[in-house]
Amino acid sequence: MTVLAIIQARMGSTRLPGKVLGALADRIVLDRVVASARAIPGVDKVVVATGDDGPNDPIAAWCDAEAVPCRRGDERDVLARFAQVIEAEAPEAILRLTADCPLLDPEVAGQVLALLIEGGVDYASNVDPASWPDGLDCEAMTMAALEGAAADARRPSDREHVTPFIRNSKARFASLNLTCPVPGLARHRWTLDTAYDHAFLAVLMAELPEARAASMTTVLALLRARPELNRASQAARNE
Repeated sequence: MTVLAIIQARMGSTRLPGKVLGALADRIVLDRVVASARAIPGVDKVVVATGDDGPNDPIAAWCDAEAVPCRRGDERDVLARFAQVIEAEAPEAILRLTADCPLLDPEVAGQVLALLIEGGVDYASNVDPASWPDGLDCEAMTMAALEGAAADARRPSDREHVTPFIRNSKARFASLNLTCPVPGLARHRWTLDTAYDHAFLAVLMAELPEARAASMTTVLALLRARPELNRASQAARNE
């Protein structure tokens, strides 16, 4: 089965503009996510999907400079953008990832992909319901499921967020969810959405090994050893 990982990326974040090309521990955020995506077991190719408007030109330029495949489409209709990517690439299965998850764990994402393939379903994720740290989100689907959503989804929110139509059409799309085996981890926030997130992740990631993507258990071990990191993050959010 040919598997394509699509990383959704844009420059126009309202809370933290340009975050995906910002640096964390001296490394570009998007570079981290691409490296993690390439390390997911079973993934054959990684493509960055960004908007076709001018503000997203820096993402396309970075991809070109780093030899990362990049395809561009509608800024707001992200579902249509994904449909354009799969039309060009013709994978059998797709992993949907987002560029604001610099701690993406390849092993967790690989389990979601395995759940899709071995479970023989149309859609698999670890977000329905959420039980993992925010920032390890991953969704896998067949090409047929994504094509069906692109053809039939009508609500703007379904078009913007790519997968709600599939998740909410359980009678049509068979689905499975990967539940975190460690309880209580959904309280952790490892995504990059605000300046507070950036401050927390910058300190955290400076302590992590650079050779490969850090696993969830490695991050948790660091947070146990350095509990002040979580306390500092919480204090920043409460200011």
